[in-house]
Amino acid sequence: MPNLPTLQLWQPSLRRRLALLTTALAGGALIGFGLLSYWLIREAKIARLDVQLESQLLRASRRRSPQELSEYVAELQAINGATTALQRVAAGNRPPYQSDAWPAGLVLPVLERPAGRSLLPPRQSLGRPSQGQRPKVTPRTQRAAGETWRLGTVVLPRGQMAIAVSLTAIDREMQAIRNTYVLTIPILLVVIAAGAWILSGRALRPVQQLTGTMRRVTAKGLDQRVTLEHVDVELVELIAVFNAMLARLERSFNQASRFSGDAAHELKTPLAILQGELERMLNSVEAGSPLQQQIGRLLDEVSRLSSIVRKLLLLSLADAGQMTVQRQTVNLSALLVELTADLDWLAPELSIKTEIEPGLTVRGDRDLLNQVLQNLLSNAIKYNLPQGWLRLQARRSRQQVWVRVSNASVELGVKVRDRIFDRFQRGDPSHNRRVEGTGLGLSLARAIARAHGGELQLEPAMPGDTTFLLRLPLATAELE
Repeated sequence: MPNLPTLQLWQPSLRRRLALLTTALAGGALIGFGLLSYWLIREAKIARLDVQLESQLLRASRRRSPQELSEYVAELQAINGATTALQRVAAGNRPPYQSDAWPAGLVLPVLERPAGRSLLPPRQSLGRPSQGQRPKVTPRTQRAAGETWRLGTVVLPRGQMAIAVSLTAIDREMQAIRNTYVLTIPILLVVIAAGAWILSGRALRPVQQLTGTMRRVTAKGLDQRVTLEHVDVELVELIAVFNAMLARLERSFNQASRFSGDAAHELKTPLAILQGELERMLNSVEAGSPLQQQIGRLLDEVSRLSSIVRKLLLLSLADAGQMTVQRQTVNLSALLVELTADLDWLAPELSIKTEIEPGLTVRGDRDLLNQVLQNLLSNAIKYNLPQGWLRLQARRSRQQVWVRVSNASVELGVKVRDRIFDRFQRGDPSHNRRVEGTGLGLSLARAIARAHGGELQLEPAMPGDTTFLLRLPLATAELE
């Protein structure tokens, strides 16, 4: 599986973003609703209290004596359900009055006195005055004696009267409502977040199916398709296009694999015949003659073509998932010792160091594994620096065998490193013959490693160093 992009290490997933966005929008709506409803409820309570104050002031204005006013204040206390105080500023023949509950520091506002005759109904009239006779009541909110009061004031030709009602009861009710919001909104947000997470997961399930199918798309899995059952309408077209793309890819891949394999197979026999004829001619001509040298060069080219055809045939089998691996227990330590025995003779100018842990066994095809190791060692020699060095290390790592081949080299560019395992890609981009090679060795070596359940990779760049790491699973006997 390829490495995930670096952005995904910090970027939140689409599902998480959808859940967070839904929760944020719902949270904003709930908070806005809570603030608005809180304000509307409080304003409604204050408005209802203002209506009561207006009615109570009109009734209080009909009472003349302090005793009548005291009795009325007690009555108002029970009606309002809160501390209620009354004050009358004397005018004419009416004495001033202030109830005991009037808060200290609560001063009546100076209001303009209406001109003309009295707007109050006669003393003996017990009914409500008409709309044209009703005096104007001015309500306002003030702070006094550590409490908030709603003050209703009316100015009459014969005096000024005010009733103050404590808002403590209303504030207590509003606090209960506020506490309810504070408790319920977080709970609702948790429920909404959980619901959004579940719904987004269900909505993205087809995308997860697409991802799973993409992961299974290999040479053996191009027949994978995403089912359209229980899929949202918005994703049907996407899945249909993806399935159609897989179908085209499967056809193209099968055609390419068949062409590569058929071409390699058809070329194999003519090249073998040509090589045999050239060898026969080489033996029949005069030794050391120019003709023999020319035939020798042709024979080298035919051998090179035969090697390319053989590798292409193996790669076509690997592409089709049909590479046959004759599994047997292979002593990888002994195979490495055998391969490195002649390194000093093959590259006497190099400083060679080997560290091979004994007893490393794997299950695989000895000939194919030998080809992989030969390719790595030959590349380390061919692409080394003059008077350079070569390091080979083989050891256990958990349940795998790690074979690391390093050599001194010029620094490989990013493009070369990215395409190092591509077919016909060589360490020498010019493809000249100074360094022999076909550019198929590493691609085939990685295909063989993967056919054995392992991996071949180029390790991160180090100055003056090129390192390949071959990882193979340990033999079953060792795992047990």
